[in-house]
Parts: sequence; C-alpha cells; structure tokens
Amino acid sequence: MEPKNISLLFLSLSISLLSLCRSDTAPLQDFCVADNPTTDTTINGFPCKPASFVVSDDFFFASLAKEGNTENMFGSNITAGNVLNFPGLNTLGLAINRVDLAPGGVNPLHTHPRSSELVFVLKGQLLVGFISTANKFYSKVLKPGESFIIPPGLTHFQYNVGKRKATAITLFNSQLPGVVLAPFTLFGPKPAIPMDVLTKTFQVDSSVIGLLESRFGN
Repeated sequence: MEPKNISLLFLSLSISLLSLCRSDTAPLQDFCVADNPTTDTTINGFPCKPASFVVSDDFFFASLAKEGNTENMFGSNITAGNVLNFPGLNTLGLAINRVDLAPGGVNPLHTHPRSSELVFVLKGQLLVGFISTANKFYSKVLKPGESFIIPPGLTHFQYNVGKRKATAITLFNSQLPGVVLAPFTLFGPKPAIPMDVLTKTFQVDSSVIGLLESRFGN
C-alpha cells in the first residue's frame, strides 16, 4: 500500500476511534446540523436545522485543503474545523484542525478544556509534548505518518524542529474543544490579572510582567 494511502487509512481509523470515545453528549438522532452556530444560546450544542433544509454541503468542509499564513510572532497558523464553521459536526463529538508551522514555528503552550487531541503529522518534523498533573514532561519528535495523543485539559504544544515547513492534522473528541492559550490567558485578559498576583506567582519584578503584558495584551 502506498504511503499516502496508509496515511489516509490511519486518519480514517483515528476519526472512527475518537467518535467512539467522544466526550460530548451522544446524539439522539442521525444528525443535528447546527442551525445558527453563532448564536449565544446553546444547550450543550446548537439548535438543529430542520431536516428538510439540510443539504450535502452541511457535511462538507474544504478549509483544511489550504495552507495557513504563518507570518506572525509564533510562526504558526491554526485552521479550525469545529461546529462554528462546520455545522454538520453539531452533536457528533468531533472536530478537526490543520496546523501549519514555519521552520522554528510553535503552536504555543495551550490547553483544550473539553477534549483529548490526536496529532497526526503530514509533512515536516514536529516536537509534540505535554505536561502531566504530576509535572512530568512527555514528548516525541514526529515524522510524516506518525502521531501523538494528548490527554484532555493538559498543557501542550507543537514545535517545528525541521528546516522546512511542517503540517499536521489534529483530531478532537469534541465538536468545540475550546482553547486556552497560556501567554494570552496570563498576560492579556480583560480586565488584567492583578500585578501582585503575577509577580508573586512567577517570582519576578513588575517590569518583567509589564513587558509580557505589552506583548500579549490587547
């Protein structure tokens, strides 16, 4: 079997296994295409579009076919495929992202509060790692066709250690896994975390915190 076909088969099996182990509530019908995924009103999901208005395009998503722009401070880009832009995922307990990283680019330290994550590398070399609640660091350098699982809620990252661009597909067992980016969460919330809390937590001077807030604050 050709390597490309092996990769596609692995992705298909991974999606199937994640769907069996989903963390979202199991659906009570064949499908529930999100009627208005931008609404603020949700009940562990979004209202269903009437079946008579559902079309094939509701189950189709093409955005992962295009490489993302990595010209930013982190040298990375995340193309998200979740219920907000892929309404057919509503109630199915699945989401899929594309991660593009320039050489030396990083998908910075973050967590997904509602989901595990399976990282599958399509091209390049990625260092993928997470920190457990016992404060132990687990990591692996992945090559094309290799994968790494990240348990739910743990801080993790992906870092391009190769000399060329890298691309990975990440799979989630939640239609909307959520993301908490460490630098922006700590140094860019509105209103800001009190300075005394940050200086005491990180045991640094306020000038250091001020510098970080100037980089990651809005």
